[in-house]
Amino acid sequence: MPTGMRGSAPEGAQGLKTRVEEISGVFRKKIPKLLKREQVIESWNTLIKDGDGNAERVFGEIQKYLEESKAPIKFERRGIIPGILKGLIGESRDFIIVRSMGYRLKPYQVFINARDYGKNLQVSWYLTYRLPTLRALIYSLPFMRIGASFLEDLDVFNLMDLRAFALLCHLSAINAVENLMISLGQDTSKLNRRTKGFLGIA
Repeated sequence: MPTGMRGSAPEGAQGLKTRVEEISGVFRKKIPKLLKREQVIESWNTLIKDGDGNAERVFGEIQKYLEESKAPIKFERRGIIPGILKGLIGESRDFIIVRSMGYRLKPYQVFINARDYGKNLQVSWYLTYRLPTLRALIYSLPFMRIGASFLEDLDVFNLMDLRAFALLCHLSAINAVENLMISLGQDTSKLNRRTKGFLGIA
């Protein structure tokens, strides 16, 4: 080993595993994620007048808020394509994808987006539900119950966790939007904070 290189690179199988994880992480950030068919069960959306050009600011503040919350979640920013065909022609939008670490909440994800819409900035999020592949296959069997409610198997504690998870994402978006509105000299009391869905967050 050359002088000054001792201990600078991982060795053996563990080193190879580390390098593979690093490479796969780079590709995962660059390759757009295909948004599979999911059931949107809660959503929120707003349009900030004259807010164009501030998407990166809003994304950054949302991620900072999520990080500082120390909540049992994980999140990443990814390019999303709605389908393979649209992906091939380069249609992609950036989202912050938030997941809960709780086992029962594994089918739930929140997709947060900020994008220019003319001279305005649209900020929105969507709480989605999608059965894991194995469970979806089991429920498709003739002798199993047909379909599955997005509230299945959720007891009171699970529902509390789901509401806290959605509320955290909602507050992160609201705070970022309010900060931007204040900097633009706009009245934040006119911001619609109520979500659409079964949770009805306000």
